[in-house]
Amino acid sequence: MTRRKRYSAEFKAKVALDAIREELTTAELAKKYGVHPTMISGWKKTAIENMASAFGSAASAEPAISKEDVEKLHAKIGQLVVERDFLSEASSLILDAGGKKR
Repeated sequence: MTRRKRYSAEFKAKVALDAIREELTTAELAKKYGVHPTMISGWKKTAIENMASAFGSAASAEPAISKEDVEKLHAKIGQLVVERDFLSEASSLILDAGGKKR
C-alpha cells in the first residue's frame, strides 16, 4: 500500500497561483508539477475562497491582551527594576570596599 504524499502550503499556493493565472491548462500544470489535476482544481478553489481573509481587518490579526496580563507585566517590570537597582548599588559598594574587580 502506498502512502499519500503531503504537499507544503507554499507548494500548494504556488500551484494554485499558476492555476489562477491560467497561462497553462490544468492538465499541463498537473504534468509540470506531478500532481493530479483534481488536486490542482481543489487548491485553486480553496485559494480563491480564502483570498478575502488575506485582506481582512488588521485588528483580528493581532492577539488580544487582557487587562490582567498587562497588570502582571507591569508588576514584573517593577520587580526587575528594583532588583537591578539593588544589585547595581550592591556591586558598586563591593567594588569600592575591596578596591579590586574580580
